[in-house]
Amino acid sequence: MTVLYQMALAALLSGVLTMLLTPLVGRLATRAGVVREPRARDAHKKPTPLWGGLAMYAGFIATVLLVRLWGHFSGGDSLGMVRHGEHPVVGILVGGTLIAVVGLLDDKYELSAWKQMLSLLAGGLVAAVLGVRIVAITNPFVPIGPAGYGPENYLELGHWSIPLTLLWIFVVSKTFDFLDGLDGLAAGVCAISATTMGLLAAQSGDVAVALLSGALVGACVGFLRHNYNPASIFMGTIGAQFLGFILASLSIVGAFKIPAAISVVIPLLVLGVPVFDGLFVIGKRIWLRTDPTKPDRSSHIHHRLLRRGLSTRQAVWTVYALTSACCAAALLLAWKFAR
Repeated sequence: MTVLYQMALAALLSGVLTMLLTPLVGRLATRAGVVREPRARDAHKKPTPLWGGLAMYAGFIATVLLVRLWGHFSGGDSLGMVRHGEHPVVGILVGGTLIAVVGLLDDKYELSAWKQMLSLLAGGLVAAVLGVRIVAITNPFVPIGPAGYGPENYLELGHWSIPLTLLWIFVVSKTFDFLDGLDGLAAGVCAISATTMGLLAAQSGDVAVALLSGALVGACVGFLRHNYNPASIFMGTIGAQFLGFILASLSIVGAFKIPAAISVVIPLLVLGVPVFDGLFVIGKRIWLRTDPTKPDRSSHIHHRLLRRGLSTRQAVWTVYALTSACCAAALLLAWKFAR
């Protein structure tokens, strides 16, 4: 089977599992009292259960484990990705599970911002120790030799590798949490970004990243069946931070490693909308000397679109379009400059 075909099958399996599990999770959240009452900054008008991210987590993890169990489906042992005792996929799954557990608790007990931050850093550290690290970036100022990329074309990060990896994972995870402000917004943006990650991986022959990306796409699309406006369930912290963590990790083991002079630009484009939106909001709050961890209903891109008179669906599709444009640019650059 071609990589794209395998990716599509992973997406289908994950999507069906997530779609079927989401109503069950919604009933579980309602019984546990994990329900989001409408607040001043919220767009929804009635109490809505959280924990929808639990269904996405389960659909994603189950698909990855089934694909790993059926080694022939992945084309051998590619999902192991074992290098020098490192197991990046295990790191992604274990780190993601840690973040999902803390997100589950946050949706129930509203943990402090510091506890959330520590959980993201801890999950990132687990992933980094197991091989999910930005170890080097391409040097655009060194010409490519006749034999292609060599050691001279890379800037080794050395001791900065793990700190920069943790920073990247934290920023992407947290900005996806910020983006989860309208029905279907975060799940749709993640589906578009993960599709792009998968296509980039397929183009470079990276079966593992392509299959993980496919599983993530399916989880998002399956959840959208229940989360698209008007949503019957929200993903909650468990969903938003888990999605951000998986995307950040996949970009590290996939997009950052594309042998192209502009490889650093590619993940920034793929994840550009949530990352730049989040950084803009934090920068604005710091500039205005307000608490950067305190949510509001005026700063984010979707808030500004609503203020301009767009409906919830129109605002969501506008952000989808911006994300698609950035991802299309990333694909074009990767295909043009990759060697």
